[in-house]
Amino acid sequence: MKKVVASFILIAALASCNSVKNMDTSKVSDAASMLASLSPNSTVQQVASLFKLLDANNDNSVSSTEAVGAVAENFDTLDTNNNAGLDLSELQGILALLK
Repeated sequence: MKKVVASFILIAALASCNSVKNMDTSKVSDAASMLASLSPNSTVQQVASLFKLLDANNDNSVSSTEAVGAVAENFDTLDTNNNAGLDLSELQGILALLK
């Protein structure tokens, strides 16, 4: 329940940010819900679905402005090559952080 409430608060905060005005709020909501449902045992397919939802501009990279929740909170840790964007393999690192 706490994750659901936190997800909705996050969505409301993101919706008010200028940097995400162009983002589809339904995708942000879906991404927040999917992120809340992930566990260390989640599949690569589930992470790939999350990646697709987060990559709002379809550039095959999740930027810090596209990231939500635990992905945003751990962005610098996940961005192992320090290029200011997460590729799919870097995003998979979120599973290790969920332990």
